[in-house]
Order: sequence, then structure tokens, then C-alpha cells
Amino acid sequence: MKYMKGIVTIAFLLLTMGAGMDAFGFLGFGNSVSWKEEVLLHDGQKIIVERSQTLGGYPTVESQERAVLAEEWIFPVPGTKRKVLWKVDFRSPPAGSQLMLITLGFLNGTPYIATTPAGCIAYNHWKRPNPPYVFFKYDGKEWQQIPLTEFPMEFKEANVVVGGRSKPEKQAGSTISISKIKAENHGLEPYMLQIIREPITKGDGPWRYNELEYDGKGTWKSPGGSKAPLPIN
Repeated sequence: MKYMKGIVTIAFLLLTMGAGMDAFGFLGFGNSVSWKEEVLLHDGQKIIVERSQTLGGYPTVESQERAVLAEEWIFPVPGTKRKVLWKVDFRSPPAGSQLMLITLGFLNGTPYIATTPAGCIAYNHWKRPNPPYVFFKYDGKEWQQIPLTEFPMEFKEANVVVGGRSKPEKQAGSTISISKIKAENHGLEPYMLQIIREPITKGDGPWRYNELEYDGKGTWKSPGGSKAPLPIN
């Protein structure tokens, strides 16, 4: 009986470990994939950007894509030997930032980027910006958030693959050309292709998300109770 009890205990532990390993991406948790992207800057210059993603497991049984846990970009500053790092944590805010890069540019040697919140919680975490962007400027030491009015007018279009690639494991080690980047972004919402500088009220986008507030205990809630999403105009 003790022998059988031991077998049952071991089987239970293996099942429990298996469930946990699957949830955290066993045989894949923490794996990184990387590739390069050829980026066309506003002044016609081209740079090669290094991009890597840390992948977790599959969010659901039906999922065909692994969850992205974190992302890193390395930008070479044109005309110099300097490189700048941009990192994103894709955990749900406030633990993570959940921002998707749309465009990057350099003006007088200073790096700028435009990002957009990835999902309803991230959009509320970043104070529901409309137009739905979060802008940053690199001050030589770290990235500083800036308002739309300080983001250079010269930067108008998406010049990276927005949101990542399908099956990134299969793309590891490749370099995505400028033409391929445009093809990858085909079909995205207009605000992800062009930087819009006025509030958006029509079409489908994060501005339709319900307002949520963080309760400080790990939960985002709708003030006054749940509500239906805004209709698409």
C-alpha cells in the first residue's frame, strides 16, 4: 500500500509540475529569438536595428502563438558609434509597460520613438491618450516620456514591424528589408501606419476601450461597474 501511495504521489507531482511547466512555457519558457530590421529614417538614411523577444508558453490550449514576455531593441545612432537600448516588459501593467513600437527616428543626433499601448489595460495605464500614442526621447542616459507637441513633425510613418512577427521562432537570425516591413504591416489600423496628431473618434481602436482604474491590489476595474464597449462609428 505504501508503494502504491508513493506511485500516486509521484504521479500527482508530475501532473502538477506538467501543468505549471505548460503555463510557464516548459520547453520554451524564457527562450529568446532575435532578428534584424532594415529601418528607413525620415531623411532617407537606412539603419539596421537589432530586435529580440523573450517568449513564454501558449496562453490558451487553442493558441498558435507563444506569449511575448519581453522585447529589446538596439538602435545604432547614425554618424556615431553609439547604440541605444529600448526595453519593454509585456506583463500586465503596472508590473509591465505593454507598449508596441511604431516608429523611431533621430533629430540632431537625438533618438525619438513613438509607441502605442497594447490592449485595454495598457491603454488605461498610460492615461488613455488620444491620439493613442506614448512618445519618448532619449536624453543620453535614459528614455524620457514627452508630449505629442515635443515629438518631431518629421517622423510620420511606421518604419518597423509593428507588434512583432507570426511564428518568430522561424524568423530567428533573418534581416527584414524595408519592403518586407511594409508588407508585414499591411492591414494594420491607420493610426499604426501613420502618426496622427489629432484625437481620433471614428473607426476601431483603443479609444473605444472602456475606462478602467487600478485598485492597487492587482485588479483593474470599471468605475461604476461594467459597461458595454463604445460603438464603432
